[in-house]
Amino acid sequence: MSRRLARYSVILGITCLLMACGFQLRGVGGGAALPPGWEKMHLVTGNPNSEFSQTVRTVFTTNGIQWMDKANTSYSLLLGPDRFSQTNLSLNREARVSQLELTMQTTFSVLDANGQEVMPDTTAVVMRQMENDPRNVMGKSEEIRILQSEMRTELAQQMIRRIGFFASSRQ
Repeated sequence: MSRRLARYSVILGITCLLMACGFQLRGVGGGAALPPGWEKMHLVTGNPNSEFSQTVRTVFTTNGIQWMDKANTSYSLLLGPDRFSQTNLSLNREARVSQLELTMQTTFSVLDANGQEVMPDTTAVVMRQMENDPRNVMGKSEEIRILQSEMRTELAQQMIRRIGFFASSRQ
């Protein structure tokens, strides 16, 4: 009985320490604080049904942004396409790729209600490295697909942080 109590006490203590130091899981709580007037935006993109556009909508909505028609907002987010590239970093002794670098980037800007550029073109970039097993082609393609999805989310999070910083500095 006392062992169980000691175990629970240790777990409770560690949990309290983690909470006291400000630890929280990525993407949970907080979010990017945008000043008043920036909570309602209009999304302008060449492909509104792309995975990246949907990810941007989801991440921004999670951070308190409401997507509206252009007439009802003060700002429009002009979103360029996401560009994905894959570079070979190293080769194994059989001259096959053993390590890859994955890069995803996009360009975005913010326009005011009059169509004037408020935040100039900004490029967001996410890079990842992965090990490559030439004998497991199916596994590699699935891993790249999962990493691309994570990279899209990270790009959108980078964008909301940059817009939040920019909006706060203008006040």
